[in-house]
Amino acid sequence: MKFNTLLVAAICAGSLMTSCVHDTAKENQLKYTHTSLVDGDAFAYFQIIGETALDGVKYAEYAEKSGDAKSVEVASKVKAFYTQLLPALDSLATAKQVDFPIKGIPQGHAASDSTSTDSTATAAHDHFDYVHHAQHELATIKDKLKRLSRNTDVDAQAFAKEQLEAVTEVYTQIGGKEEAHGHH
Repeated sequence: MKFNTLLVAAICAGSLMTSCVHDTAKENQLKYTHTSLVDGDAFAYFQIIGETALDGVKYAEYAEKSGDAKSVEVASKVKAFYTQLLPALDSLATAKQVDFPIKGIPQGHAASDSTSTDSTATAAHDHFDYVHHAQHELATIKDKLKRLSRNTDVDAQAFAKEQLEAVTEVYTQIGGKEEAHGHH
């Protein structure tokens, strides 16, 4: 009789304690091991797209201040794209429990270059082709978004498809050439 009562009490206590354990374990795993809810490919895309966008805003601001008319026009379009991309990327990163911006990304390449007082660095910036640089960076983001649109995470796919349309539009507006698709 005592054994049966003890057994029933143990089962009740065990079921009560295990009902909360899964959520607590999940929170602790994310808190202490810094795991995210996306796979390694999506995490790498967060890193690459995030770094490119954060630096792209700084480069665009620099080009708006010191560039020619074409650079200023391109910089305003690129900056507008990046300023709408970053909050969307941050929202998705928060939902997928990815630290954004990714810790360890060297940020501020543009800021460190533009504050240099070295005459060589100043001369290099005078000859800096911002339009070509912006096309290259947007092509990188476009490629990563194409790949992310085939990811296993449905939210990441939807984000990539939505942003892919926007980046393609900006890319062609600033003079980027769309690749012709060859049929094999």
